[in-house]
Amino acid sequence: MTIPESVKDLTARKDMLHKFLDIDRLQSAIAEEEQRTEAADFWNDPKEAKKVMLSIKSKKIWTSAYQAVSASCDDMQVMYDFFNSGDATEDEMLQQIADTTKLIEELEFKNMLRNESDRFDAVLAINAGAGGVEAQDWAEMLMRMYTRYAERNNYKVAVSNSLDGEGAGIKSVTMQIEGEFAYGYLKSETGVHRLVRVSPFNAQGKRMTSFASVSVTPLVDDTIEVVVDNSRLSWDTFRSGGAGGQNVNKVESGVRLRYQYKDPYTGEEEEILIENTETRDQPKNKENALRLLRSQLYDREMKHRMEEQAKIKAGQKKIEWGSQIRSYVMDDRRVKDHRTGYQTGDVGGVMDGKIEEFIKAYLMQFGGEN
Repeated sequence: MTIPESVKDLTARKDMLHKFLDIDRLQSAIAEEEQRTEAADFWNDPKEAKKVMLSIKSKKIWTSAYQAVSASCDDMQVMYDFFNSGDATEDEMLQQIADTTKLIEELEFKNMLRNESDRFDAVLAINAGAGGVEAQDWAEMLMRMYTRYAERNNYKVAVSNSLDGEGAGIKSVTMQIEGEFAYGYLKSETGVHRLVRVSPFNAQGKRMTSFASVSVTPLVDDTIEVVVDNSRLSWDTFRSGGAGGQNVNKVESGVRLRYQYKDPYTGEEEEILIENTETRDQPKNKENALRLLRSQLYDREMKHRMEEQAKIKAGQKKIEWGSQIRSYVMDDRRVKDHRTGYQTGDVGGVMDGKIEEFIKAYLMQFGGEN
């Protein structure tokens, strides 16, 4: 594409984003909500005030990103004028085009995260499959991969609960990953992850296959109404295990929440069990456990809606939650996503948290269906 064609194309894409994101409406809504925050009694209702502040923040995510795109397009047009008059080099013009293209592509990509839950933080749970120490080691490798991904994207990670493996690795772990659109990006990781490698735990040096399941749910906040029937709720307390000093074994700071859940659509009943040992403060652990429960209830409702949409779209490909989604073949230096077909030979990079391209491929292919 020539320089004039690139300038014309990027300007058109900028205008399309303005229209598709409805920037004028968002800016008007932000102005109205900000005016409400100036009222003397605004904080009299903290919960409602928090909703308004969160609403402003969520809208500004889009308007701020668009303003950056618009400013870059203006700079590109100025550079183009300088280029035509001979006051700017071709390299300078191409660099400005590249910078503008990157901002536009990022906003176009983020535009696929428009579901209400996409903006939430994420609860990511990993469980080792059958296979003993090898599977437990694989679960711990995945935990590190997602921790490194979070660090690379400036997300905050907190371990809510973990269970060490026997000999090595972990049997299970639940992590809270907090940051802008954490759930929107990480929802693509739900499913079974398959590892193929020569196991360091096998004396014969045989090639082994291990599995671990990953489940990602949105961490709902106080602005989302989720009904918890207190009559179906019960608590246990226990002493936390593992590292943590003398307090760990002397104080029952760990909490175990049991919720007798009844599916409002099928009538089926099951017990939801949540353990939290995140802090040494029992009341805080109870608060965190309740938040995780609300997240699970919210997620179940969202999945029901997705299933209903899938029935309507019977002719479209359905994403099965919990199915095998990705294989990590260490010997062949290959990681392949079975849903999108995307693969890479950079196994080390992937295990170090470089999973953005897998997430992008998923959202590009299935983002609209969700």
